[in-house]
Amino acid sequence: MDSIDEMIIGILRNEARITFSALGRRIGLSTNATAARVRRLETTGIVLGYRAILAGDVADVAAGIESFIDVRLKPETDSAAFLAWATAEPAVRDVAHVTGPYDYLLHVIVPTTTALDSLLRRLKTEGGATQTQTRLALR
Repeated sequence: MDSIDEMIIGILRNEARITFSALGRRIGLSTNATAARVRRLETTGIVLGYRAILAGDVADVAAGIESFIDVRLKPETDSAAFLAWATAEPAVRDVAHVTGPYDYLLHVIVPTTTALDSLLRRLKTEGGATQTQTRLALR
């Protein structure tokens, strides 16, 4: 990853829907070169996806329950499949592959404890988790 990749990531953080053409103009590359760089960032797992944040989601973030969930995967669970599942989950704000007794750390925001319970159940039934540990953010 070089300084151009860092510029691309910085722009995509704030403008995920920007066209390759507009992005290329801002970083000084052709449309095709820009598209190739963005695709490489996606393929290598640096860019995991793009997400729309709707007006209701903003309210949920402000009024929601923020927590961190340590996740240990079942031995047969494919890491790439789990990562795809987690990044598609609307409550998941960030995913980190970590060292130690757990495989991943999820940063999540949910509107209620019922929604958190539902997410934890889905982590095991759909996501392939065998064990989780949840910590609530107090401030």
